[in-house]
Amino acid sequence: MTTFKNIFTNWRVLLLLTAVLLSLISIHPRLFEGDTVTIRSVVPNSSALQAGIQNPSPRLTPLSREAIISLNGNRITSVDNYYSYLSTLKTNRTINVETNKGVYSVSARGNALGQVDLGLRVYDTPRSNLRKGLDLEGGTRVLLRPAEPVGKDTLDITIDNLKERLNVYGLSDVSVRAASDLSGENFILIEIAGVTEEEVKDLLARQGKFEAKVGNETVFFGGKKDITYVCRTADCSGIDPSRGCAQTQSGYGCSFFFTITLSSEAAERQAAITDKLSVVSEDGSAYLSENLLLYLDDKEVDSLRIGAELKGRATTSIQISGGGSGRTQQEAVTTTLQNMKRLQTIIITGSLPVKLEVEKMDTISPSLGKEFLNNIILVGALAVVAVVGVVLFRYRKARIIIPMVLTLLSEIIMVLGFAALVGWNLDLAGIAGIIIVAGTGVDSLIVITDETVKGQIVSDWKTRIKNAMFIVMGSYFINISSMLPLFWAGAGLLRGFALTTIAGLSFGVLIARPAYAVIVQKLLEE
Repeated sequence: MTTFKNIFTNWRVLLLLTAVLLSLISIHPRLFEGDTVTIRSVVPNSSALQAGIQNPSPRLTPLSREAIISLNGNRITSVDNYYSYLSTLKTNRTINVETNKGVYSVSARGNALGQVDLGLRVYDTPRSNLRKGLDLEGGTRVLLRPAEPVGKDTLDITIDNLKERLNVYGLSDVSVRAASDLSGENFILIEIAGVTEEEVKDLLARQGKFEAKVGNETVFFGGKKDITYVCRTADCSGIDPSRGCAQTQSGYGCSFFFTITLSSEAAERQAAITDKLSVVSEDGSAYLSENLLLYLDDKEVDSLRIGAELKGRATTSIQISGGGSGRTQQEAVTTTLQNMKRLQTIIITGSLPVKLEVEKMDTISPSLGKEFLNNIILVGALAVVAVVGVVLFRYRKARIIIPMVLTLLSEIIMVLGFAALVGWNLDLAGIAGIIIVAGTGVDSLIVITDETVKGQIVSDWKTRIKNAMFIVMGSYFINISSMLPLFWAGAGLLRGFALTTIAGLSFGVLIARPAYAVIVQKLLEE
């Protein structure tokens, strides 16, 4: 009893216990709460957004996000359960959505496929505040490279523009950051967890230079300077009712429309340009002699006739149209609406200051990510069993084995707590860092144990402990120096591995391993 009292009153052991407790609070594991689904994002202009459900901030911890408890009093326990219940509902009905933050009355609308959609994108509520990276949760990682050398200011403007595009698109689990390789070349790394949408990747690679011309004169550009409003609601955007969908030789083609509002300067520019045009008659209607040509990345995407009544008139309301195609009518409708949404987003945000090229693109399905996680847990469990077996064979003393295993577990808990606290996504590279930490931890603990066991013969315990910690610190500084270049290697794709390894080694050397040395010394003295 006296031995344990001496152990738990030592400041090094108290520091370790405090760090582990704070790490567990940061991780906040859910062990006994019921199953729910959490809102990943809210679609812009959707009925859910109009009902007051806010798009979650990416800065929120996973367990702080709004979770759906029930729909119309029916308990929602999984993503499949959520969409299965939606399939039983009819459009134009009011749905009571109960969340952990309130109750909302949401109008059930139909999407392009004729299905009920509340405008919510959900996923199964996580069990802790640990954020899983793309390798484990599934999603898309895109590494973009500027087509020409750019400065820091231009790169920052490009990143801000990309963030705005993704926010407009209705995505919230998005990380957009600058990266560079060891040669100093700049990149932009974008990670979109839980998403595999092809149109998002295409949107990121486009420079998005949108302009409208009459002849060779530009009437307006995309962006807030010339365009003050872009309609994305059902009453002024969607499949064009006057043109609809029609069968073609290769399948079906559909047309979309949406209205925009020009600034007063752009409207005056349009009036001055159209005032120079003549009026022509066609099919009993009067038009101006030139069309309004729409260009996206210097390619003509549409041509609109200009009514004669707009000659020299500073109108601020214009209707934009376009189209899409597919093998079936349903596929054509989906493609058309995707094209419309992409064009709306580019018109809202304007063009990027530099053209971007896709350097690398990875897409991982959620099911594959779950398989990765299960394999990691299995391999980790086997590794722990193997380490315990080797150490048990080497020392054959429970009073050494148990503290050693608990110390290793404490180092892993502190790393995970640090990741949860700073909001770092744990991916395969990060987990590899944890494995490195565990491996070096075993080496250090064996060194400390061997030196301490020798202390049973040589009575100078402090000298033996100092010798052991000198070896441990030397190994620590060598490992840290080898990790620092990995922050920039591979355009930052190994940063998670480097950060996790450095954090784990630091927690081990500064907190866990000194406490272990005290524990083993006290136990062997007894």
